[in-house]
Amino acid sequence: MNYWPLLGIALVIIGFALKFNPLLVVVGAAIATGLLAGLDLVAVIEALGKAFNDNRYISVTWIILPVIGLLERYGLQQRARSLIETVRGATMGKLLMIYLGFRQITAALGMKDIGGHPQAVRPLVAPMAEAAAEKSHGELTEESREKVLAMSAATDNVGLFFGEDIFFAIASILLIQGVFESYGYPLTPLELSVWAIPTAICAFIIHSWRIRSLDRRLGRARP
Repeated sequence: MNYWPLLGIALVIIGFALKFNPLLVVVGAAIATGLLAGLDLVAVIEALGKAFNDNRYISVTWIILPVIGLLERYGLQQRARSLIETVRGATMGKLLMIYLGFRQITAALGMKDIGGHPQAVRPLVAPMAEAAAEKSHGELTEESREKVLAMSAATDNVGLFFGEDIFFAIASILLIQGVFESYGYPLTPLELSVWAIPTAICAFIIHSWRIRSLDRRLGRARP
């Protein structure tokens, strides 16, 4: 068995650890893996091109970015902050836990593109979380503000990651099914999806605790 192609994984780890450009790291690791597996350079580039073409719908994201930019220019973030300031009893913890639940449920139903960093977190969720934190704890330091923004982004990541596996038609479930089937364990996608539910519940509880802990720390840090 040829283990040399596994060096591609090491290249990804080293590249990310050294904070190189992620796109260059991934492409470089893919090319290195193909060459170490015995493919010629043209075949490797053809494989990368085919993968890009098969998943070209991803480029639709670029259409959204100008729209988000225009909305932000005309005050979308300010309106989001103003809205949350008018809601009685709104806190950063409650807001992010609601968004976490919303993100998990919609991802579990296959609507994983409803949220996301460019279209939801940056223009809406993060400004609203920041405004809610300031409403509860007063003006935030720069460090505290960065923690709130980071927690907003992390909430979207956790909600999507642990919610999408409940949807039986997602690519990750089909991949797991294929691996199990190749080793003689025939499972349906629905069976795998059902067992993703306990993990999603645990993820919701654990991340909700992290959100509440940050909210309490912001309160203690208030001068």
